[in-house]
Order: sequence, then C-alpha cells, then structure tokens
Amino acid sequence: MQDVQIRHDWSIEEIKEIYNTPLLELVFRAASIHRQTQDTAEVQVCTLLSIKTGGCSEDCSYCPQAARYNTDIKVHGLLKKEDVLAYAQKAKEAGSTRFCMGAAWREVRDNRDFDRVLDMVKGVNELGMEVCTTLGMLTEEQAQKLADAGLHAYNHNLDTSNEYYESIITTRTYDDRLRTLDNVRKAGVSVCCGGIIGLGESHEDRIGMLKTLSSMPTHPDSVPINALTRVKGTPLENMPKVAFWDMVRMIATTRIVIPKAMVRLSAGRAEMSISEQALCFMAGANSIFTGEKLLTTDNPSFEEDHMMFELLGLKPREAFKDQPVETAVLS
Repeated sequence: MQDVQIRHDWSIEEIKEIYNTPLLELVFRAASIHRQTQDTAEVQVCTLLSIKTGGCSEDCSYCPQAARYNTDIKVHGLLKKEDVLAYAQKAKEAGSTRFCMGAAWREVRDNRDFDRVLDMVKGVNELGMEVCTTLGMLTEEQAQKLADAGLHAYNHNLDTSNEYYESIITTRTYDDRLRTLDNVRKAGVSVCCGGIIGLGESHEDRIGMLKTLSSMPTHPDSVPINALTRVKGTPLENMPKVAFWDMVRMIATTRIVIPKAMVRLSAGRAEMSISEQALCFMAGANSIFTGEKLLTTDNPSFEEDHMMFELLGLKPREAFKDQPVETAVLS
C-alpha cells in the first residue's frame, strides 16, 4: 500500500467538483485511492447495541428515541452488564471485532449509570473487542474516564452541515457537537463521526459536512454514512427514500477527501441488495454494522452478512489493527 497525502485544507469548490464528477469516474477514482490506503478485501465488522432506549430529551427530527415523538419504540432503562457482555460475546463469535454501545442520552451525567457504563466498557474490552460508545455530549473529564476504562472509539455524528443543522435539531448546537469531538480527541480516543443523508438537505449541505470533517486537525478514524431511516411518528417520516446512487456518490467522495478513514456503510443498508452493497464497497466503504438491529431499526443479520462476505470474497478486519499514519499535508 502506498502513502497518500492527507489534506486538511480542501475547499468547498474542490469537494464540490469531486462530488459532481460523473459517477463511474468518481467510483474509479475513489476505488484507486482505497486500494492505495487499505486492504480492499477487509471490512471492519461492527455490532451496535442500544443499552438504554428511548425517553431522550433531544428533538432530533429523524430519531424515534426522542420522548416528544409518538413512535412504537419500547423505552427501557440501562441494561444489565451481564446481558450486554453476553450480546457482545455473541457478536464476537459471529465475526464482529468492534462492539458499539448506544444510550439515548442528551449528555453524560456523572452518576451511577455512567459508572455502570464504564464497567461495561471494561468488560467488553476484556473480550478482546474494540469498544465504542455513543452517549451524547461529553466533558473532557468524562472522555478521559472512558479512555481509562479502555474505550477505543467514541461516536458523535455531525448529522449534516452547519448551515442546515438547525432545521433538524434545536436542543443542542453544532458547536456543542464539535466541542464533544474535541474532548474525545484530547483523551486519545478514536473519533467516529459522520452524518445522515436524506434529511431534506441539499447537495451543498452534504458537501459542507464533508468540508467540516476533512478540515478537522486530525481526520476522524471512522466516518459513518447513513441513509435516513424513515420512522413513523418522527417529523421526517414522509421523506422520500434516499437514492442509492446518492449513497454511492457520498461514500466515494468521503473516501477521496478523508482517504484513510474507515468509511462505514451504516443505516439504510437493510434496504440494499448485495449488488448495491458491493458497489458501495468498490466506491470505498470498508466498514459495516451487522446484527438484527441498528439501535432500534432493522439491519441485515449476521447470517446474511456471512453469505455476502463469502460471495464477494471479503473478510473481517482484525481488531485493533493500526491505522496508517498521516503523511505530509498538501499546501
């Protein structure tokens, strides 16, 4: 694998030009960069478990876990450690190397529930899996406590561009999200940060989000690209389904401007055929969530993904595999 120069100074115009490249040429360019920076036969296999579901005070327009929306989500408090570890062990045996735990909190509070999560992090880490959490906003001290417990990665998505953000969420700001990411980075924890397409945003908003991600002082190690899952009872329930080709275009552009990240094909994969997923992998995706649920929405099962990997000649990426070091920045 060759070194690829990492840039943190992509302009909106440059990213727009890449994004608008004719699709087959765009996929070829992204695939070429992917081949230079990654083992294209490897896919990081992650499993996501909702350890505390529903009752969230936020107003994220896409989220069925917001308390203010009337959805069919069954609210439950924090799961028991032994149940979480049993699910993590099952995921490991099925081939997952990263285990992600999500709690429907606006922010982490220093209380017994956070102590219980820290204990879960220690337990999953002892299984030999990469541990990721997504718990809402974090202070610098809380991020350090998670790091000390063995947390490998923290997910905190930007969702969309700074300009469109207030059309989707009003209960926390874009700067709040950036501040949490900075706290995670200071603690030495891997940053997982991406967004959602299909929220009603423009192509310019998608480009703007990639501009923000690619301008970070250190690129996110993981970038999830989600297609909106339309859930009855949320404000976005009647949005049109995201065009598959928009997902391919977004994945390919992400691979080009953030070349060494794990680009995760996330929400929306359950509605894709194996052929469509194969094109996403060709365009630069190299990470998936597997297991029956993606927090609260449907996701392909372990068995379905095993069959797909067999067909496409893919293999799970091993846990804790070192990411290539960034090379010189282009001026």
